[in-house]
Amino acid sequence: MARKNEGCAVGIDLGTTYSCVAVWQEQQGRVEIIHNDQGNNITPSFVAFNDKQRLIGDAAKNQAATNPENTVFGKFSIFFFQSSLKCLCMNRIFITSADAKRLIGRKYSDPIVQKDKRLWPFKVIPGDGDKPMIVVNYKGQQKYLSAEEISSMVLSKMREIAETFQGKPVRNAVVTVPAHFNDSQRKATVDAGTIAGLNVMRIINEPTAAAIAYGFDKGIRSVGERNLLVFDLGGGTFDVSILTVKDKVFQVKVTAGNTHLGGEDIDNRMVEYFMEEIKRKYRVDINGNPRALRRLRTACERAKRTLSSTLTTNIEIDALFQGIDFCSSITRAKFDEINMRLFQECLETVDNCLNDAKMDKTSVHDIVLVGGSSRIPKVQQLLQDFFNGKDLCKSIHPDEAVAYGAAVQAASLCEDIQNIPDLVLLDVTPLSLGTYTTGDIMGVMIPRNTRIPVKKTEVYATVYDNQTCASVKVYEGERTKASNNNLLGLFSITFPPAPRGSPVLVCFVIDENGTLSVSAEDQTTGNKNQISITNSRERLSAEEMSRMIEEAKIYEAEDRKFLRKAKAMNSLHDYVYKMTNALKDKYTRSKLSLQQRLNISTAITKVTCLLDDDNHQVDVDVFEDYLKELESLFDQIFSIND
Repeated sequence: MARKNEGCAVGIDLGTTYSCVAVWQEQQGRVEIIHNDQGNNITPSFVAFNDKQRLIGDAAKNQAATNPENTVFGKFSIFFFQSSLKCLCMNRIFITSADAKRLIGRKYSDPIVQKDKRLWPFKVIPGDGDKPMIVVNYKGQQKYLSAEEISSMVLSKMREIAETFQGKPVRNAVVTVPAHFNDSQRKATVDAGTIAGLNVMRIINEPTAAAIAYGFDKGIRSVGERNLLVFDLGGGTFDVSILTVKDKVFQVKVTAGNTHLGGEDIDNRMVEYFMEEIKRKYRVDINGNPRALRRLRTACERAKRTLSSTLTTNIEIDALFQGIDFCSSITRAKFDEINMRLFQECLETVDNCLNDAKMDKTSVHDIVLVGGSSRIPKVQQLLQDFFNGKDLCKSIHPDEAVAYGAAVQAASLCEDIQNIPDLVLLDVTPLSLGTYTTGDIMGVMIPRNTRIPVKKTEVYATVYDNQTCASVKVYEGERTKASNNNLLGLFSITFPPAPRGSPVLVCFVIDENGTLSVSAEDQTTGNKNQISITNSRERLSAEEMSRMIEEAKIYEAEDRKFLRKAKAMNSLHDYVYKMTNALKDKYTRSKLSLQQRLNISTAITKVTCLLDDDNHQVDVDVFEDYLKELESLFDQIFSIND
């Protein structure tokens, strides 16, 4: 890998609930996790605004309990703020990276944004280009902030922490994102880094960064090829990746996950459980009281952590609501019970990942745990049982591993840092990418789980005589029918009138950051046009990806039948075109008898009517029978010309 960057470079784990920054120490030959001004290695991904100042990190999180009616704290707001939205004032607003991640790289009109904005206590409005903007009051003035700006504030805090530690400016960084972040979200993360004054050298996936950390920690680069399964269960996202590591090459084979599953969802289940207990015991509903809910959630988060090391824990909150001193307890068994469905979802993702990689459980050499929620004993037990009792790798710090790996990657990209080998990261694309072709067929250019960066080209042909324009529609998905997949974008290319079959070269390029560019070129004239898949159309979420992959399996037989029918129809179109032109040729026409010409004309008319009519209900066998008839007639023409 060529090194291009100069100066100090850091690795930043821009987490949903906590962020972490690390740097390669050249003299010591190791990675240093950098502590913040509170002495902690991880920093809350929180941003708060009030009439006097902006707060980021620990200071922002610490004020949440005292200003709950003016705060937003991650996914919690999605469940419990519905009844109190209208009464919230905006003198102070508290925003976490979880909220920003739900907006970053999306359009205001996106259904996900429209669904979530009804539940957020802060106001979101459409900005230029349909970009969602968060409205806040800061120092007495109304401000409009994008999700990129919120994330950039967390990144600027990370840069400040690194600069304090290094004693010099820090401008270069490798930033990590969930494996299923789409092109728009990755580019928006780069934009956030730019706003924060950082040159984002590379965006890499969190599980890949964790695998790098594990590889360096264990020195497995020197013991031959090993298959790693990285189980990354964080505060708000969940990823599973399978990598093959050999020497300095880290090759991602497959990746799967869920961008809306993590520790916050576990906390939410606990809050719901205790809310029901409060209703039962005291006959009151705290759902409409943000301050009570915030305090209860904080207690639940603390209890969750305690249950990782003990079998039971107490929850005690003085004056929780209407003078009630709430005191209760929860056992680890009950905790496991109320969260079992979430834990099972994690195992289903692991199983799907293995199936996609066409690997058996026994082929996995190491199972690496990453993310704070991977500490939960039941999660570890279920995962170990799934792999038939295989030991789990817990040697690397689950909260710091991602930043560690990002720091190694950052150092490898800097030309003035010595004593660190170049890394080769070979990631994959999570869904198949292709174009719309005649008959609504998905012309796959880059299959799912293809190694990136990658460049694929394919020659397509025009379908009409004197055609002057071709539309290139870019899709992602696993269905045979293009319109059943997700449309990413489209563009057109123009050229002079030409006979049917004129070549058009289509090229798909995915760079090392996972962003997609598509171009088309008329090979006759050299006319060219291209598109970069950005915010104009969003890529799919992890849930949509999983759904589409499962649907592809369910509808496999249906898709095979559709493909047969589409191919038969396309072949009929081709034969009609060729035979019509043959009848126009004087030499060929003179060699055919009157009866042969009549048979060919009759067949062309029947097929043309069939193709022009609404043929959705026509069985594929009918098209194939007509195709055989045309093939026979066409063979007669060829035999005459021979």
